[in-house]
Amino acid sequence: MWSGRTVRGETEYSMPGLSVPALGRARRIAGALVAAMLIAGGPASAADPAPGPLTIAEQGSFFVGGRDVQSDTLSTLPAYAPSGTISVDQIYVRYQIPVSAGRPPLVLIHGCCLTGKTWETTPDGRMGWDEFFVRHGFPTYVIDQAWRGRSAASPAQINAVKAGRADPNSLPAVFSAGREPAWAIFRFGPEYPKVFPDMQFPLEAQGEFWKQMVPDWSASLPVPNPTVPALSDLAKRLKGAVLISHSQSGIYPFQTAALDRSGIRAIVAIEPAACPDPAKDDLSPYKDLPILVLFGDYVDASPRWAPRLKQCRGFVAAANAAGGRAELILLPEIGIHGNSHMLMQDKNSLDIADWLSGWIDKRAPGKS
Repeated sequence: MWSGRTVRGETEYSMPGLSVPALGRARRIAGALVAAMLIAGGPASAADPAPGPLTIAEQGSFFVGGRDVQSDTLSTLPAYAPSGTISVDQIYVRYQIPVSAGRPPLVLIHGCCLTGKTWETTPDGRMGWDEFFVRHGFPTYVIDQAWRGRSAASPAQINAVKAGRADPNSLPAVFSAGREPAWAIFRFGPEYPKVFPDMQFPLEAQGEFWKQMVPDWSASLPVPNPTVPALSDLAKRLKGAVLISHSQSGIYPFQTAALDRSGIRAIVAIEPAACPDPAKDDLSPYKDLPILVLFGDYVDASPRWAPRLKQCRGFVAAANAAGGRAELILLPEIGIHGNSHMLMQDKNSLDIADWLSGWIDKRAPGKS
């Protein structure tokens, strides 16, 4: 259990064997360290913890896609009518536009069992990719997948079973990922609770990470996921976006390009659960399209991820043979080591974001 005490007017929370100071005090300490470094003439890097105030031109949120459905099993509670119309299949989009937006818009797409929180403040309180890219001139759009987070799911089928109007076997396949089995999936270590050497994920703050996990409805949804056509609409609206996906959503930008390539400036698939299959899929939508498939560390030590890396290598080779501009990079190959599956939250996450900014500048320069 967490417990709290007041120290100099701030609350310090602790668990047995772990103490996490209040965020405000940590930020002030970090700011003082950076100030001292600057006074001493030290260079500022991508990972500086206190870069100064964030000034933006605009921020907001909206929905893309969706459809209206009527149901007679929206509720089993006496206070709420069972019949009515709701919207499903939409995606929630939160955006920030920098004052000097000289780079292309980015769409950040989370993976399994997570939400757009993936790209926000890291579990240990550092700057997330959403803020980093805004600070570096990229209009940034963070989504919640359809039926996830703020992109609402429908309770109709669950309530139909509860009311005795549908067979229990018709219940939707909804799941959550427990931290013990997820440990190896996220490649914190080979198995729970072992840790890979030189691991960059902030395991001292893992309690905050596990709170990000939410129920996942994707197994109950059609293929492609309703997120895909919504991404197509969003990319066209942005008139040239870089789609950055992760894990479960790794395939979504490829499916979006196959549906309608207009509006897609480039694809960045971070540790995708799957790449297109050259034996089954048409590769023509990827001709001349800048594509980056990016993996972290310890992949060969993972029975889950090693085959996926191999499959993506096959796709990249086939796509390039068909006139593509695809690349596959493992971070250790460019001198970045120790990264988990959640590399956008690792301790060196901003170094990776900085490298990725350079890749986008070279492969997909300009703005929409």
